Amino acid sequence: MQTTNKSAVVERSRNYKQTEVGLIPEDWEVVDLGTLANLKNGYSLKSEYFSNNGPLVITPGNFKLTGGLNFTERNTIHYSGEITNEMKFDNGDLLIVMTDLTPSCNLLGKPGIVNSNETILHNQRIGKIIITTERLDKQFLYIYFTSKTFSNYMKSTATGSTVRHTSVGSIKNSKIPLPPLPEQQAIAEVLSDTDAYLAQLEQLIAKKKAIKQGAMQELLKPKEGWEEKQLGEVCEFFNGKAHENSIDPNGEFIVVNSKFVSTSGKVFKKSNNNLFPLLKNDIVMVMSDIPNGKALAKCFLIPVDNKYTLNQRICSFRTEIVDTKFLFFILNRNKYYLAFDSGTGQTNLKRNEVLECPIKLPKTKQEQTRIANILSDMDLEIEQLETKKAKVEQLKQGMMQELLTGRTRLI
Repeated sequence: MQTTNKSAVVERSRNYKQTEVGLIPEDWEVVDLGTLANLKNGYSLKSEYFSNNGPLVITPGNFKLTGGLNFTERNTIHYSGEITNEMKFDNGDLLIVMTDLTPSCNLLGKPGIVNSNETILHNQRIGKIIITTERLDKQFLYIYFTSKTFSNYMKSTATGSTVRHTSVGSIKNSKIPLPPLPEQQAIAEVLSDTDAYLAQLEQLIAKKKAIKQGAMQELLKPKEGWEEKQLGEVCEFFNGKAHENSIDPNGEFIVVNSKFVSTSGKVFKKSNNNLFPLLKNDIVMVMSDIPNGKALAKCFLIPVDNKYTLNQRICSFRTEIVDTKFLFFILNRNKYYLAFDSGTGQTNLKRNEVLECPIKLPKTKQEQTRIANILSDMDLEIEQLETKKAKVEQLKQGMMQELLTGRTRLI
């Protein structure tokens, strides 16, 4: 990661003052954002004209939790109705999310900067920040909008329960610790360099995932001599048990439930009761999910003995006939299981439905292992990149805490 050569980092332990936002350097100010910028609300575009053609429409779904905009086929909306020039964003416009549908409310107040000359429309509940003074650097303000301090302020002043809203007044009343302009620019430069490095990592991870997806399609495509079987012919099936009454944050065992599997083990609960012990190389799979959910048939490969206990509505497979990693790659979000999702009601896979899944296997376990190892190596490379990205994000948060409070000075 590149570090700035613009100036040396200087740490100061004196010449600070106590303010309503905490200790800041004496040459900094605390100002209401409304004294430095205006905010323009978006336009109520008619949903009947949302389509696959026409100018892009920015919605909260285009904003990333870490800040910035993201356009994918899934989250992109176009507009085919009549528009005016006032509805169009300009390249470089600073935007902010004013409505959040997520329970965590972590998206509210997140910023993005338009980086395109194509026509992009200003939708309602997206605010456009218009800086009205030369005392404020736009990139510095963008960085401040991504800080935990501003996020906490947005949550504390939000209205609504299920859908959370902020207002023009709340945003303009937010108090900002404001360094002199040259220091704002230095802070923005350092943190923008970090953001650029994170963007490079994101692009590399996306590229590696696309390569792996292509490799899976080729390697798992049945070849001449492969055998077709039903899953029940090659493995044992087990159902989990209820753990609701034995959850303990300090427990010894990780409870393998839907949230655990759907997050690839990142979110979990613990228990001191190993009600259904799982063994190394067991494959676990989610059997129930909401309509069009992303957890149904999601699989996880157990890495060690005596650490995981199987919850209800999660099944496990155990086999010595087939290479377990190969079987994992075949079963994970298998289209056969996804076809049971009607899109209208909760899906609950039955034991016989699970075991009747058709699978095609290379005749030799050696060939299964060879294929599984190739895909596992790709997974490991992606995991290492994601770990690296998480460490850089953590480093950035620490840098922001230091630089946006003046505990560490750049000039």
